[in-house]
Amino acid sequence: MTEHQDPILRIAAFSDGGVGGNPAGVWTGAALPPAEVMQRLAHAVGFSETAFAAPSDGGWRVRYFSPASEVPFCGHATIALGAALARAHGDGVFALTLNAAAITVEGRRDAGDGAGGLVSAALQSPPTSSRAADPALVQAALALFGYTEADLDPRIAPGFAHAGADHLVLALASRAKLAAMRYDLEAGRALMAAYGLTTIVLAWAETDRLFHTRNPFAIGGVYEDPATGAGTAALAGYLRDIGWPHGGTIDVVQGEDMGMRSRLHADIGALPGSSIRVSGTARFMD
Repeated sequence: MTEHQDPILRIAAFSDGGVGGNPAGVWTGAALPPAEVMQRLAHAVGFSETAFAAPSDGGWRVRYFSPASEVPFCGHATIALGAALARAHGDGVFALTLNAAAITVEGRRDAGDGAGGLVSAALQSPPTSSRAADPALVQAALALFGYTEADLDPRIAPGFAHAGADHLVLALASRAKLAAMRYDLEAGRALMAAYGLTTIVLAWAETDRLFHTRNPFAIGGVYEDPATGAGTAALAGYLRDIGWPHGGTIDVVQGEDMGMRSRLHADIGALPGSSIRVSGTARFMD
């Protein structure tokens, strides 16, 4: 198998209609290439994530690579994969086997023309879990971004949240503080590596059910993602765990400060630890 045997699709997941969204690469083929080839392809594509998928046991075996490393789960690349599978194989729910979890993604060609434009997609995340964040991690993260404890929303304590990957959740007290986010990429990479973080979810609650977020992804060599499905699932699971009045759903606006406005929707079941359904639209960029 050569690296160029199958083209990589470029799909922006969680778009705001026909604009915005987070670009992901999607590779599909009869069998997954060696890990070093997938890493090289992901680096060449240059997006924050590229999903690689091959048929397996009636579903699809999937691995995710950032330009710098493999990650266990990526929400926006899963949404992009769902759109690609729907376009290639028809609308449906596709079973995905990840490195450490089994999930599903649904793709429906009912948003726009579906052939080369918009596709609606929804993923069921891996199981969720959360706990209070280590105070040392919180202090290190605040220092990284130049925040203080006074900049945090006292209603949402800092949390360590999992939904297929591990995230630190920091809720900020104002939209202005979210817009002011700045940090050193190498310092962020070192912090995330030290604590096993995939991203840091910075969030501001406009209402109980509408959040604005930013997601530094330094561990993957990416300063910031404009839409993060895994981070949204982790945030939603954490809000459930702390008894936040979400009413069963939250909407998330992300990427606005990057000029790449994205929209994500999360459905939150009542059962603690259960998966989160994260949905949105995906637009084909090719």
